[in-house]
Amino acid sequence: MMATANPVFDQLMRNGELIESPNEMTPEYKKELRHTLTVSGDTELISAPAYYLAAQRAPSINAFMTGVAIIQDELAHAHIAYHILEELGEDQEKLIFSRDPKSFRYPYAFDVPLETWTELIIANLFYDQAGFCLLGDIHAECSYGPWKRGLNKVMAEENFHLRNGRTWAKRIAAAGGEARANLQRAVDWMFPLTVEWFGLPDALKMHSTQLDFRLKGKTNDQLRQWWLSLVVPYCEEIGITVPAHREESDGQVTYALDYPFPCTFDPQLKRWNLNDPCSWDDVMKRWRGRGPRNAEMVGALQEEFHKFRQAHPR
Repeated sequence: MMATANPVFDQLMRNGELIESPNEMTPEYKKELRHTLTVSGDTELISAPAYYLAAQRAPSINAFMTGVAIIQDELAHAHIAYHILEELGEDQEKLIFSRDPKSFRYPYAFDVPLETWTELIIANLFYDQAGFCLLGDIHAECSYGPWKRGLNKVMAEENFHLRNGRTWAKRIAAAGGEARANLQRAVDWMFPLTVEWFGLPDALKMHSTQLDFRLKGKTNDQLRQWWLSLVVPYCEEIGITVPAHREESDGQVTYALDYPFPCTFDPQLKRWNLNDPCSWDDVMKRWRGRGPRNAEMVGALQEEFHKFRQAHPR
């Protein structure tokens, strides 16, 4: 790493020590940290309305309460990221309640409606596993002390979400019949969306700044492989088909996709055309345009806040 105008920062980076306050940062480090925290906070926040809309279809009161507990966790995780952003000079209230819906930075997958309890379960199985990989990498490598410690709580609670997804997916798969068919249909459209979760392939994206600043430890493709190594064997174990397979070469295990990456997706029909490759420019256009539920979910969060402010002016 090149020397900067902040000798304290340079020494902490060289020694592998933690940054503890904005005074120890460079402007470049602060910018990257803010970006990473914003993506994390937005992703945790938007999962709450996404999960709530599906949790209302829970098959029992106990299942619904589990869904609500997960939603409560996600809101708490978002608060951790936004609170740290506030300490870095951001306005938490504006971040959440005054931004345009399209400016929120979270994976495109959440913009496609979760409409059934089964889809919520696959979200726990796939989306929460993706979040666990991303945040687990940050937790292990993060150079910013306050966030590294805040992620202790997040990682412990994400385990609960993953367990819920795995337990229910196994139960539904074992039930057979229409229940199993619905599970497979959810996997068919949600698996490729989660493969996208980790962003552009390494060949198309530069990671040096985040890696140099120790704000992450793995590249996009390394994180994607980690996720595949966890979900593909589990789906195979419970008898659910996914378009990916294990490969081994020179003692090294990797997972390969059985379709062109990227390929065409119809968000309205929740349907992939795995025989129709597309360009990453096409994918970026879809991501930037957001999906069917973006405005609805952000609007629901912001509308209630503004109603509260009108009823309880400062």
